[in-house]
Amino acid sequence: MFKDIVVGVTPSGVDECAVEAAIGFAQRFEAKLYMVHVAGMDSSWGDMRHLEPSGETERVKGRILEHYAEKLKGVEQLQVHVVPGIPHAEILRLARKVNSDLIIMGPHTKEHAEKRSAMWGMAGSTLERVSQKARCPVMIVTRATPYGEHKFEKILVATDFSEQAECAVNYGGQLVRQYKAAMTLLHVVNTDGLAGQMPDEELKRLVAQNRERMEEEYADRLKGVASCEYECVAGKPAMDILKAARLTGADLILMAHHSKEIDPEKAFLGSTVTQVALNATCPTMSVNRHFDLRCGLMYEQDGSVTAERAAAAAG
Repeated sequence: MFKDIVVGVTPSGVDECAVEAAIGFAQRFEAKLYMVHVAGMDSSWGDMRHLEPSGETERVKGRILEHYAEKLKGVEQLQVHVVPGIPHAEILRLARKVNSDLIIMGPHTKEHAEKRSAMWGMAGSTLERVSQKARCPVMIVTRATPYGEHKFEKILVATDFSEQAECAVNYGGQLVRQYKAAMTLLHVVNTDGLAGQMPDEELKRLVAQNRERMEEEYADRLKGVASCEYECVAGKPAMDILKAARLTGADLILMAHHSKEIDPEKAFLGSTVTQVALNATCPTMSVNRHFDLRCGLMYEQDGSVTAERAAAAAG
């Protein structure tokens, strides 16, 4: 399913949960794995220009390979890149160069691990920039997942009806069909700051109206999905997405940038995605552009397998 995976890595292993997820996917799908460490993650600007001539980049590469040697067994196609530069720019550069279909990110410094809420909220952070500009889905892994077990069975897709959210729903439908998973499509009517300002009956009407809107806008796109539930609630988006993930037992949360910006290049990773990624017990995937799974079978808009792919599978 995933064919070319890029993962950010540090020799310290502080982002081990994300790296292990990437290794698991590479092993399961026989994918090419590109591990990239950017010296700017933990080196000063003055040091970076001396890294390659001094041989430090090769030493860092050796430490990474040594640290993950045991877990990398079974990854047949592996490249480790150690480069000086600006972290988000180099990760994105590599992803474009290899035409990756998945970027996996985790915290990149001890500061991130210890003060995630404060650090991830900073404009311009590595995670924020990569998620903003990536041409492929970005999976955010902040907690360890069972090693080698990455079969998603229950996928929660959150939508705010934006154009980016439509891309997330389309990609979620592909994932659900590929994994034969159950899907919950959720919209949260944002009541933050509206406490006591809207009568209960009006709020109920709004919830019912938006639930109907979900079915009207997405039902055709999700044909072929065996199990799909539409849920609409009123509350605070991040809190209610996390609550729904717990109640449904979701093993993947999929959402777009929480932004109404038409141009995704201008839309920074919103606070909703940040809060969900930081507090979810499962991976969170950010999708803000249309992207097709690179798997054995592809699907039409109505969920049927394309004739070309069906013939290839049969032949």
